[in-house]
Amino acid sequence: MPATSSSHFTPGSVALVGAGPGDADLLTLRAVKRLQQADVVLYDDLAGEDFMSFLKPDVELVAVGKRAGHPSPRQDEVSRLIVAHAGRGKRVVRLKAGDPAVFARSDEELRAARDAGIAIEIVPGVTTATAAAAAIGASLTKRGVARRVQLVTGHDVDGRLPGDLDIAALADPAATTCIYMGKATFPALVERLIAHGMSPQTPAAIVESLGSPETRVYRGTIAETAARLITNRPPGACMIIYGLALEEG
Repeated sequence: MPATSSSHFTPGSVALVGAGPGDADLLTLRAVKRLQQADVVLYDDLAGEDFMSFLKPDVELVAVGKRAGHPSPRQDEVSRLIVAHAGRGKRVVRLKAGDPAVFARSDEELRAARDAGIAIEIVPGVTTATAAAAAIGASLTKRGVARRVQLVTGHDVDGRLPGDLDIAALADPAATTCIYMGKATFPALVERLIAHGMSPQTPAAIVESLGSPETRVYRGTIAETAARLITNRPPGACMIIYGLALEEG
């Protein structure tokens, strides 16, 4: 299986780079190095624009971000572009918001590159869940209160709440749950959580437009958060976190 080493980014290879929440100072040193070396950068909308300060003047920029409800390239087309550019001997950075290993569809891009015999590496980034916890000044774990953290996608391919969610796990009072891409479906999830026995008073937080000047934090209970998302849904991308670890005081 071809793979790049940690110290070399050779022509004709690919790096899946985590941009974190969008703040340039949260990029890893290796991420910055790969951006400085890149000939082509295919980037997500949510990766922000601060990364551009690290690029060579002649780098080729390709926007391939996906936004719900907006025209966006298909995943197979993104994978095709990655392979095509690397096949021309270019150093290709596929810049992803957050961490490439978490809800980023990296598996499809890894497979496409490997099937084409192209060396590819993953450069981790700060995932949205931990960045959101930092934004609200909270720990996702708490001794004697929250013994585990679970990362969950809030919508299926059809945009609805996934039908195969483990509601018992999601209603576990000893877990902290981080919902990616869930602002449209969180009210439906809360109905199921409460029906399964979770207290409506369980603390929750929404972090909107994380990593941008428009970052906003909304705190409340899961019931209050669900009501807000029905009556006054924030326009920006949101991370939703709930669990007893978020209790203040």
